Amino acid sequence: MTVKKQRLVDRLRSRGGRYIALHLRYEKDMLSFTGCAYGLTDAESEELRILRIGGFCPLTPKEVGIFLLALGFPPSTPIYIAAGEIYGGNTHLSELSSRFPNLIFKESLATAEELKAFTNHASQNAALDYIISVESDVFVPSYSGNMARAVEGHRRFLGHRKTINPD
Repeated sequence: MTVKKQRLVDRLRSRGGRYIALHLRYEKDMLSFTGCAYGLTDAESEELRILRIGGFCPLTPKEVGIFLLALGFPPSTPIYIAAGEIYGGNTHLSELSSRFPNLIFKESLATAEELKAFTNHASQNAALDYIISVESDVFVPSYSGNMARAVEGHRRFLGHRKTINPD
């Protein structure tokens, strides 16, 4: 795992050096868990808007893009997406990729053969995302869950690099 991890980090750095790791928690299980479903009635949307103000829902891909632009990151910034399957796929992801077209996924860093060992192993896939996130120049979680806290703590322990929490 360590060799594979370093190989992926090296490949990512070869694409431009510095990168952001975005822990994009916009997966179906997360939206279901938080009760933050999108595309509801006006009354339901207002109720969720109030919850979201309290920080109880993950940022949408669109909101993450706006947030990163507001912080001054250029659209050419390489962004590693540390996530499972994004809910709504490219429909929702396009709202981020239109602002930041240099999105990178583990599937584009590793060969199919390298990823074969991780098929149907969610924890091992999460471990890859964790390691790549720890090694990033900037870490941005879209939701402050266990993984985000663990990565942030590990990065602090190592004494390096910026973590930006949108709260």
